[in-house]
Formats: sequence, structure tokens, C-alpha cells
Amino acid sequence: MTTLNSSQRDRTINLGAGPSSLPTDVLLVAAQAILDYDGSGMGVTEISHRSSAFKAIIDKAEADLRALLSIPDSYAVLFQQGGGTEQFSATALNLLAAHAVKNPDYRASAPQGPPADYAVTGSWTSKALKEAQRLGINARAAVDARKAPGANGKFGQIPPISEWNLSKAEDKPAFLYYCDNETVDGVEYPSPGFPIEQLPEEYRKTVPLIADCSSNILSRPIDVAAHAIVFFGAQKNVGPSGVTVVIVRRDLIVDPDQGVPHGGPRIPITLTYKASADNSSLYNTPPMFSIYASGLVFADLLNKKGGVAGATERANKKSTLVYAAIEQSQGIFKPTVQQASARSRMNVTFRICGVDGTPSDELEAAFVKDCAAKDIQQVKGHRSVGGIRTSLYNAVTVEQTQVLVDVMNAFVKAELARRQS
Repeated sequence: MTTLNSSQRDRTINLGAGPSSLPTDVLLVAAQAILDYDGSGMGVTEISHRSSAFKAIIDKAEADLRALLSIPDSYAVLFQQGGGTEQFSATALNLLAAHAVKNPDYRASAPQGPPADYAVTGSWTSKALKEAQRLGINARAAVDARKAPGANGKFGQIPPISEWNLSKAEDKPAFLYYCDNETVDGVEYPSPGFPIEQLPEEYRKTVPLIADCSSNILSRPIDVAAHAIVFFGAQKNVGPSGVTVVIVRRDLIVDPDQGVPHGGPRIPITLTYKASADNSSLYNTPPMFSIYASGLVFADLLNKKGGVAGATERANKKSTLVYAAIEQSQGIFKPTVQQASARSRMNVTFRICGVDGTPSDELEAAFVKDCAAKDIQQVKGHRSVGGIRTSLYNAVTVEQTQVLVDVMNAFVKAELARRQS
């Protein structure tokens, strides 16, 4: 059998925003399983997805995730394909179908269909809203952070809910959609998370809430029971790309065809939650390796690393270290998120400024080079916004974060010396 060597990997600090770093010990087990799963002589990617072996894999992954997030039995856990982007469509279509089934006379008084509210706080919610509108959904921005006072057309704050323009509860909105952490823009809802309690009482009680938690799931607790749907792509905090986990309240899983006569949408079968739920996520061949590796990560976090509470403590330590280095840089590092309380613990975004206080591409390139010299990789900002982005997902350790901070401090010291010379 081939011996697996992780020596170079042990020296590298991967701060990529996704696909991102995964625990090395988990990957060593997963790599072995590709060659020979559980002594079967077949790799985990070669066994039948209908086999008892894979049923055990997917059942344990679900059980461990339920334990980590305290998921009630009244919620189904679905392992889907298509990434978080596909859930832009799937979440909206399935909840519109549920709305049509439960409100069969609605279209008679509102031919345009029920409103769907979106809290646009970053690039991903902006894209989700555009996709809903492209599908012909009566979707609207309840808030667009780019239009907030002082935003200058950029994301970097989360206005309080008291300033949002939510649909009226009596209009029976289909849902309210938000993204808990915006990877591109470095914006995250302040701890402990989305302020559900600040929503108007009747709205909170009657409007289904959708949370895209693709980039901060398992980094802090989330009240699943307060949501209609919580979903996340694996490739940030969970596993390899390929699987997206959807946690959905069972009473909202309907046969969409029953809603079509009442104005509900026709939904492709692979996007229909009922088809997935009725077949235990095995309607067709699922992304088997991604599910297997994600299950290993769930078990590792649950059994060895203190669960979500342990991850929360480490996330706070890591982000505090980096933001302190930014704060102490005498203006050389400048955070891109104006609202300090909305600065992400997962994706720390900043610019590096010259003597005139404006971002310098030259200095940012030099910083990336300094990081590479210390085997710190993938710290460039998203191509749409530039700058620097260091992603501190669960697999990144406090010790690795300290190496980054040491590079940041050394860079500041050298740049200040250069300016004084």
C-alpha cells in the first residue's frame, strides 16, 4: 500500500477562502479510504451508494451533524449537489411550492405571487436575489447594505432591522433570506448571529427564515429551530466541494406538483426537497466522497475538538489576533468592513495603504510575497474587490494564525522603517 506523506502539507498554512483547508488527520483517513474502504478492497468512491456500507456512512454523518447543531427531529437533513449557488434556486422554489400548497387561494388576490424578502449584505445575497428575480419570483431587497448612509455603494455594514423595509406580515411573504457570513466582503452578522428577536413579532412568527451558512457553519451555534431552512456548501468549514447540506423543517417539504394549480412553481426533480427526503438523499447517486469526508470532519469536531463550542472559542481567538494586528498597524492595514461589530471571524478582509492612506497594489503584492516566504498561501482578496483576505476556517489553528500575525507585524515594522528612512 502507498505510504501517505504530509510533510510539505505540515509546513503550509492554507488561508484560502474556499475550497479551503481541512484537518490533515481527516484527509489521511479519507485518502486511504479512496484506495480501500474499511478493508473491503474497494475505494469509498467505488462502492454502491445503495450499499449498506454507504448507508452507514451517510447515517453517521447525519447523526453527528444533528448532535453538533442540536437539530430537532422535526427537521430533515438532506445531502444535495450543486453547491450553495444551486440553493439560491432550490430554497426559493421549494418554499414557494409550500406557500402555494398552504395558501391555495392566494394567487386570486395577488397574481404576482407572494413577496420574498432578501437581506442583501454582501455579494452572495446580492446574487441570490438576482437569481430569484430571474426566475420570476416576486423578490425584493428588504435591505441593501450598499445603500446605507456612508456605504458609498460598497458592502461593509449591516443596518439594524429597524431600518429594513420588510414586507407586511399580512401579505404572507414566502420567506426572508439572509447569508450569515459573506466571504467576499468579510461581513458577518454580529455575535451571536442573525438578530431574529428584532424582527416584528407577527413577521417572526409567520415568515419562514432561510439562512445561508456556507462559510461559518460549525463555527458558532445557530438556532436551527428558529429557521425554515439552514443550508451550507461543504467547501469552507466542512469538507471537499461537491455536497451541500440542507436542513429543512419537515412541514415545509411538499409535493410541488400539488401547488402548481394554485400558482406554485414546477421544480426540477433534483431540486425538489421531497424527492430527496423521501429517498434519504439517495434519489440519484450523491457526491459520495464529499459526504464521507464531511462525516469525518463532523466526527472529528464532535469527538476530539470540543464540538461547536470549541470551534467558537478558537474562531474568536484567531480573529481577535488578526484584527488586533490590523488595529495596531498605524494605518498601514485598513479593514474593509466599516462596522467593527460586523467584521467576519471567518474572512478577515483588509487593504494595505501607502503613505497617502490609499490602497497600494504594490504593497499588497509585497505582503503576499512575504506570506509565501513563510508558506502562507491564498491570501489575495476576491478578484471582484481586491485587497487581502485571510480565511480562518475551523481547520486553521490558533498557532497557524499566530504565524500570520507575526508576518503582519514584521511587514508593518519594515514599512514604517522604510518610510522614516
